[in-house]
Amino acid sequence: MLELVTNPQAWVAFATLTALELVLGIDNIIFISILVDKLPAAQREFARRTGLFLAMFMRVGLLLVLAWIVGLVAPLFSVFGKGISGRDLILILGGLFLIWKSTTEVHQSLEGEHEQKASAVKATLASVMLQIVIIDLVFSLDSIITAVGMVDDVRIMIAAVIVSVLLMMLFASPIGRFVSNHPTIKMLALSFLVVVGVVLVAEGFDHHVPKGYVYFAMAFSLAVEMLNIRMRKKAAKAVELHPPRMPGG
Repeated sequence: MLELVTNPQAWVAFATLTALELVLGIDNIIFISILVDKLPAAQREFARRTGLFLAMFMRVGLLLVLAWIVGLVAPLFSVFGKGISGRDLILILGGLFLIWKSTTEVHQSLEGEHEQKASAVKATLASVMLQIVIIDLVFSLDSIITAVGMVDDVRIMIAAVIVSVLLMMLFASPIGRFVSNHPTIKMLALSFLVVVGVVLVAEGFDHHVPKGYVYFAMAFSLAVEMLNIRMRKKAAKAVELHPPRMPGG
């Protein structure tokens, strides 16, 4: 253990992997935030923290069974001459689930306030936690396979996973509140979750899509929307300070 602490390369690998896990965890945070928003206010923070804890335990557990993960790349069956492995199957099913869930959320948002209230009543803590577990598994497998390709030492991987999840827990609540308070940001996040779902399905069929393109587009769209939010606030403030005069007033 001491050789890791005093090894500069180990620290570089740790920092790089932690940053990568944080980037890959953004989708997880957004998905959890949208799901827990359906729960009563008193249960949201518990569900959010529990969901991230489960994500951490899943990642650490998968790291401890690396031999099993390696075995997941062996083809289980073929579809149109294309071998489908256990990893591919999880990514395809997880991607389809993400597309379905995100599309459903977009539909409910467009249906209006009444539809959202009806869906909020139907949501229970157990159903929300089940959906979080499903998507945690998909995102965890994707991030761990990426980690295995970058670092050889399991101890560095586990340390990076734990630190990244702790950092995600630190920022999960502010991100969740921000998404909930800004419907346009929520719609933007759901749109990109659909894109992420499509990317996962493509990965399952061995069509590699560089995630850097997706995250760059997400960051650019977010920056533009932040400018729009700022402009709307300035316009609203200007109206408060200088309300329009009524004709003849």
